[in-house]
Amino acid sequence: MDYIESLRVDCQKCFGYCCVALYFTASDGFPTNKDAGKPCINLKNDFSCAIHQNLRKNGLKGCTSYECFGAGQKVAQVTYGGQDWRQDADTSDKMFEVFLVMRQLHEMLWYLSEAMTLHLGQPIQDELSNKASEIYRLSLLDADNLMAIDLTKLRDIVNTLLHKTSEIVRKKAQNDHKKISKQQQKTDKRRIDYIGTDLRKMNLVGADLRGALLIASDLRGVDLKGADLIGADLRDADIRSANLADSIFVTQAQINTAKGDSNTKLPKLIRRPVYWDVE
Repeated sequence: MDYIESLRVDCQKCFGYCCVALYFTASDGFPTNKDAGKPCINLKNDFSCAIHQNLRKNGLKGCTSYECFGAGQKVAQVTYGGQDWRQDADTSDKMFEVFLVMRQLHEMLWYLSEAMTLHLGQPIQDELSNKASEIYRLSLLDADNLMAIDLTKLRDIVNTLLHKTSEIVRKKAQNDHKKISKQQQKTDKRRIDYIGTDLRKMNLVGADLRGALLIASDLRGVDLKGADLIGADLRDADIRSANLADSIFVTQAQINTAKGDSNTKLPKLIRRPVYWDVE
């Protein structure tokens, strides 16, 4: 089953959950400091954003970089059948908690869905498919059962599968890349902090960049084929003319925070930000 389209954000079918349920601060690129459960100052009565078209112009990168993976519309239209949090103040807090649970389920489902598109062969393909089916079924549970899910245990299992996927993809990318010697593969050490680093001369084909801090790094023209970017922080990273077409575990939120152009090659599941052409 193809889950990807159901995991894309559709704010028109949501009730502004991300603008209410979350805690955020102005220092992280949001309008102002806000407590969880309190509506954003820019949330309108129809649940749309008053400044949505000008978020980046107003420096609100936190808003453009948040990704719910379609959890908002799922909770709004499926879990609660179209009932919004303003209709019943007594259950609004519970709705927000369910949204946070759903967001984690949908994030895991996104990564598993991407992994399944890589056609890695059995038995891992079956493992990925079975786990994705299980998580999809969990996402259809009612509110009480959703809140009872052991997310920590589930995430550990999913992380193990994604790590196996990463090793297969990265190894293949390295083996296919003639510039990487066997000796280099053995001696390369994984780094986390690349903040502000010029990476244009570093060989990142098949690189393990999970959770790496790539903030304001220079990746112009860099080939990231087979690189694992799960959880990597790409805020203000310069990826103009970079090749991310075959990078794995890239999310729309990550790309939305980076600086790209028409020559940036993106994974097929990711949409090119419209503001890249005007900034």
